[in-house]
Amino acid sequence: MTTAQQPPTPHRGQPAWAAALDTRDRAWWNDLAMRGVVLAGGMSAVLFIVAIFGFIASQGFEFIVNRLDLGELLLGVRWEPTVEPPQYGALPLIAGTGWITAVAMAIAVPLAFGAAIYVGEFARGKQREWLKIGIELLAAIPSVVWGVIGLHVMKPIIQELFGVQVGLNVLNAGIILGLMAAPIMATIAEDALKAVPDSYREAAEALGATKWQVVWKVVLPHARPGLSAAVLLGIGRAFGETIAVLMASGHRLMIPESIFDSAATLTATIAAELGEAAVGGDHYQVLFVLGMLLFLITFAINLTADWIVRGRRSKA
Repeated sequence: MTTAQQPPTPHRGQPAWAAALDTRDRAWWNDLAMRGVVLAGGMSAVLFIVAIFGFIASQGFEFIVNRLDLGELLLGVRWEPTVEPPQYGALPLIAGTGWITAVAMAIAVPLAFGAAIYVGEFARGKQREWLKIGIELLAAIPSVVWGVIGLHVMKPIIQELFGVQVGLNVLNAGIILGLMAAPIMATIAEDALKAVPDSYREAAEALGATKWQVVWKVVLPHARPGLSAAVLLGIGRAFGETIAVLMASGHRLMIPESIFDSAATLTATIAAELGEAAVGGDHYQVLFVLGMLLFLITFAINLTADWIVRGRRSKA
């Protein structure tokens, strides 16, 4: 039997109704303050994104207004901002980023989803805990360490295995990026699998489905929005990675024609050239324009993925 809540004790000389009013006022103000804190936390991400984009745009604004040729930037095949006349064709950088990201996703998606399915649906007890710890440790490895692995480990392996002269290429960078993105994708994918109610699994097993049939026919379709988010996070990681790509890709400013060609990416080019560009010069400003281009591409990928996820949820 519960004890009835005691009314607030009035101060000396204060009527009981005034004490109750003070208690309600304090609760109202506390509720208002917490709402403000939550609202500020939710809006901070948007404000930070707007501030970052505003800073990048301000650094390249003069170049955009006065000297930017959008056709040359998107379709030009020569990136030579220091020669006379300078060439600002970013197509090799865009193509290199796309090639390396595609190879990385081809490697990361099967590894990540396979690990997530095994850990979430098949592993039990201590085996699951140790596997989860190992995946989290892989995600904590610094990118420069992955770059060293690509430079000194993957390079001779690719040269010997495929008989190519250059081991720093799209395949090397794609493998490194795939291994970097897979742990994070596996963690998000496992959370998506856990979100599927156990009643769905029990109903499928009651109908005679095997464990793999339950996973393939029941769990994966219902976890599809979360799995899409995992792929999205992996693509964002691949697009935004800098040091490992710079060390493993060969940084060749030409459009790659195969996975064995060296390539350059948007992020690696910005990192390699920004320190040598004169502040305020055309070269300096066009690198910020590349940053804006990278920002817009990433935003478009996120928007498209969000639209796909929302569409699938509405159909479900």
